[in-house]
Amino acid sequence: MATAASPLAEADFATRYAQHLLAQLQAGPLHSAAAPPGLQRHPAIAWAQSGLMPLCGEPEGAPQLCPLPLPSCADAALAALAQLSGAAALRGFSGAQLLSERAALMQLTRGGAISAGGACHLLDTREGGIALSLPREEDWELLPAWLQDGQAVDVGDWSALQARLVLQARDELLERAQLLGLACAADVDAASQAVPWLRVLHGAPLHGVNAPRRPPRVLELASLWAGPLCGHLLQLAGAEVVKLESWQRPDGARRGNRDFYDLLNAGKRSVALDFASREGRAQLRALIAHADIVIEGSRPRALRQLGIVAEELLAEQPRLSWIAISAYGRSAEQELRIGYGDDVGVGAGLSAIQAQACGQRMFIGDAIADPLAGLHAALAAWASHASGGGRLIEVSLCGVLRHIVESARLPEAAAWRERYVRWMAAAGTPATPVPRRAPALAAALGADTQSLLRDWAVPC
Repeated sequence: MATAASPLAEADFATRYAQHLLAQLQAGPLHSAAAPPGLQRHPAIAWAQSGLMPLCGEPEGAPQLCPLPLPSCADAALAALAQLSGAAALRGFSGAQLLSERAALMQLTRGGAISAGGACHLLDTREGGIALSLPREEDWELLPAWLQDGQAVDVGDWSALQARLVLQARDELLERAQLLGLACAADVDAASQAVPWLRVLHGAPLHGVNAPRRPPRVLELASLWAGPLCGHLLQLAGAEVVKLESWQRPDGARRGNRDFYDLLNAGKRSVALDFASREGRAQLRALIAHADIVIEGSRPRALRQLGIVAEELLAEQPRLSWIAISAYGRSAEQELRIGYGDDVGVGAGLSAIQAQACGQRMFIGDAIADPLAGLHAALAAWASHASGGGRLIEVSLCGVLRHIVESARLPEAAAWRERYVRWMAAAGTPATPVPRRAPALAAALGADTQSLLRDWAVPC
């Protein structure tokens, strides 16, 4: 795609982005007759109707938009998946709606330099800004080692933390965060050449799409948002989805907002295994052997410690599609780095671009990298399965967002400002977020373990 779009070309950005995604998958052109009507919306209108604008801006200020076509890209990814799968269930809503529905269900709103969920803050160091996520009490316990001053910071005392950060070097903080397992990113716009939204790390390149002979079996080894959304969309596309969790560490989203958890997980069969036991690890391996698609939503070492190595399993199962979703990908220098949707969004350049456009750093949306990655991952998963499988595909939250940024990049701050002013004028009154509703409750942890093991002929 072009690195910059003229005002005239902006009107069909979603259509062009859908065409771009399908072309990268060798999946043919977008059929205009089958494209949802919302795909023709101008990006500013997509912003206004998505429910995202009330999630951007200062708490006491007016709703904002970002001069990047994020809702349009969500619409495009969903339209591409709907075309490949032929599923009518994917045509009843817009991809843009997925970006704000968690906030709607949790009644979140904009916080400026504080994420909508509250766990991530924009902070200043001696050498520039960072985004830091501290969602758990144990993350706060790591701060003395991170700051290297031996002094504890009370949980939730962001002001005290900020006072100490201004004396610290940003690059050193980023390096130590990665070593300690803290989610931290630089608040910069790192302009680059085109960044791929997926990488085929093992197996043949994608080479066209055929209708699957039967609905694929999907094994979802993922938690929170991006991975479960990927599984949810594949389920709507017609797949049989099994949510596989550890008895010791189930999906943390089970403890969160129940309506949102049900929305993403209703209809999935729930299997829980004891990964600490030899029997549980053997059952895990057997379930993978019966799957067509595996969604991995953790850093690679988590499964490797259980003896599960994607590349080895692909050699044994030549039709398996392994979709690896992580914050920054599986390269040697990034695979241990953690990230959440808000801090990854900042690291991909969204806050810095917004500062160029309107003069203010801020979070864009609610954990924006998660739903966008989940949408793109579902598209990659279906395309891989429909073209024969046999691939390990990396979809990183940062990679997806940087790909979107580069697909709509403007050359200078003045151009971002001009687009921002024009889009704000065109957007009109923004809609409030409106969520979909789950058709049923999600299954309790492990509710389907025995029946699924029998159905898939796995020893109990």
